[in-house]
Amino acid sequence: MKQVLDFEKPIVNLKEKIAELKTFTTDSDINLEAEISTLEERLEKLENDIYGNLQPWHRVQMARHQERPTTLDYIQELFTNFVEFHGDRLFGDDEAIVTGIAFYGEQPVTVIGHQRGKGTKENIRRNFGMPHPEGYRKALRHMRQAEKFNRPIISFIDTKGAYPGKAAEERGQSEAIARNLVEMAGLSVPIICIVIGEGGSGGALGLGVGDRIHMLENSTYSVISPEGAAALLWKDSGLARKAAETMRITSYDLKELDVVDEIIPEPRGGAHRDIQEQAKNIDAVLAKSLEELMAKSVDELLETRWEKYKQIGEYQEM
Repeated sequence: MKQVLDFEKPIVNLKEKIAELKTFTTDSDINLEAEISTLEERLEKLENDIYGNLQPWHRVQMARHQERPTTLDYIQELFTNFVEFHGDRLFGDDEAIVTGIAFYGEQPVTVIGHQRGKGTKENIRRNFGMPHPEGYRKALRHMRQAEKFNRPIISFIDTKGAYPGKAAEERGQSEAIARNLVEMAGLSVPIICIVIGEGGSGGALGLGVGDRIHMLENSTYSVISPEGAAALLWKDSGLARKAAETMRITSYDLKELDVVDEIIPEPRGGAHRDIQEQAKNIDAVLAKSLEELMAKSVDELLETRWEKYKQIGEYQEM
């Protein structure tokens, strides 16, 4: 791995020690199999202890991991015959959001998702996965097309938030997100949303109104980043770890709060460790959700979607 997180360093150090002993055993006549076996048992226990007791801040770091699979990675694993579309027909194309049509098994679907880059050049090209208004309008254009041709919509969420730049605001960033919220609430086709990395604020919500909201185990979903919350609450963005612990932004917190429907497990160490295994885990949940939603009539679909969002949180009617 290129990036090692702080809490993973003891695991990496022990793996390096085991690799050294194996190399030494191969290159010499000294048998160290017993020592290697003992260290491997210790490694197994260490990984269980660390990955089995991740703190909220650790999950934030995992969600931001530079090698974490992106929307296009999952499209390649889960769908066939993907054809990407470009442009919003109003201003231009925004590569921070990808849209297109594909087959999920034999079912034609529309796939939409945030897309960050894997390296510096691609991150700059894709604006680090932070969409401009034309990205949300491109997504909406293809949601309407999906409704026209009765195709289910699969949405992958992975963004720090919508781009807050001056030009984005001038082109109607807030209006574009708000319109997506309204339109997605009333679409007559099934919508399945999966948070695969960071789900940041309105930038995530612009693709996040659906009949099913699922989250990968180490993803986050919040109204603001931990750094932003810490700066607002305590005037110190350095207290992001504390903020992450109080904001309840992990998949387990949001499942408990009934914000998300299902937690999709990740391979030990995170989705970036084994994308094929992660794709299989997503596939199982996606297939089940799609089967359930496709069996509903349009009236049932819209009614249950409305009831779903009515029941999130607590409020009092006057």
